[in-house]
Amino acid sequence: MTQNKIFLPNDLALQIQIWQKQGAKIVFTNGCFDILHLGHVDYLEKARNLGDKMVVGVNTDLSVRTLKGESRPVNPQYARARLLAALAFVDAVVFFGESTPLELIKTLKPNILVKGNDYSVDQIVGAKEVIENGGEVRTIDLVAGYSTTNLIEKMKK
Repeated sequence: MTQNKIFLPNDLALQIQIWQKQGAKIVFTNGCFDILHLGHVDYLEKARNLGDKMVVGVNTDLSVRTLKGESRPVNPQYARARLLAALAFVDAVVFFGESTPLELIKTLKPNILVKGNDYSVDQIVGAKEVIENGGEVRTIDLVAGYSTTNLIEKMKK
């Protein structure tokens, strides 16, 4: 069941330790994932292909509002997490309430940190910590023309 893929941070840290002891490379990315679209699915699938287990950090509703404004999120955090957890290539979903996932990244200690190529490695939150821990940081090409903000604007018209 998809609910079994939604973790609390400390529980996920323990699960990640188990996976890593079994030799798995843990890939981590994060985002709001407010309205799941082709750009998200393509990005997450490519990220998963970099390792053995895909972990997605999802902004809580409060942190989305802080980042994106009062009209967001469109979908509540539990719905966003369930949709992500339903994807076969996502192994775990975890919420974070801060404006960045830095503390979550420090807790989880993933092997590979991934963001879209709209970021450079020096701009990626947690990059320094992952590299210091022996991991790597990668960027992935995004599908042009797909963003939640663009979709919302299109729906308004």
